[in-house]
Amino acid sequence: MIEIIAPALIIGLILTAIAGPLGSFIVWGRMSYFGDTLAHSALLGVALGLFLSLDPIVGVIIVTVSVAILLSTLQKQRNISSDALLGIVAHGTLALGLVLVSLKEGVRVDLLGLLFGDLLAVTFSDTLWVGGCALLLAIITKLIWNPLLNILINSDLARAEGLPVDKIRMIYMICLALLVAIGMKVVGALLITALLIIPPAGARRLANTPEQMALFASLIGMSSIILGMLASLQWDTPAGPSIVLSACLLFSLTLTRGSQS
Repeated sequence: MIEIIAPALIIGLILTAIAGPLGSFIVWGRMSYFGDTLAHSALLGVALGLFLSLDPIVGVIIVTVSVAILLSTLQKQRNISSDALLGIVAHGTLALGLVLVSLKEGVRVDLLGLLFGDLLAVTFSDTLWVGGCALLLAIITKLIWNPLLNILINSDLARAEGLPVDKIRMIYMICLALLVAIGMKVVGALLITALLIIPPAGARRLANTPEQMALFASLIGMSSIILGMLASLQWDTPAGPSIVLSACLLFSLTLTRGSQS
């Protein structure tokens, strides 16, 4: 039992620790639909991996990073609104991924596992590459933290001060894409964005500074991992959805505290 639970717990805690700071920017910038778009495109990455005989995670990284760069470029145009553009890309990539998977003969894909994850299937070897990716994301997030905050406050002023606004935004979007790719194995394509949005949304009601919000978001996310896994083991429920429901429960508690104060 320990061999099954320990790596799942370690990976879950690692991912939610870095999802806190990255997800805080999603909440501040009202970019939740962008995260959903990356999550939907992850299925296309799985299909690409199957067709190229690659590890599905490699395909997911290629596609999600490509979509992040594409969206960062397309959002500069004024002909289509950002919401419409995100909707087109999200549903288009999801549909294409499902079609390609159906066309691949002799291959059976666990769509439920892709959509909702299989945290208890991870191994200790998975903790190494997940930890390495998370460390890289943490370093990059630290480097772009202050510039990205300035951009969110006032992008025109940040540009006037000489900040490479478009470059920093693209770096951030690529970081999100990588987190979605590695997190897909834990809670699945449709639920990974929940851990990027729900903990920061709850932390926002408790924090007084951006740094506090990022810290509280990580703590809420990590607590969700622990509670969700305990619930999954206790009642034999899917780990991914159990974790997200735990995050929703903790978020509801922050609402209660906010109403009392």
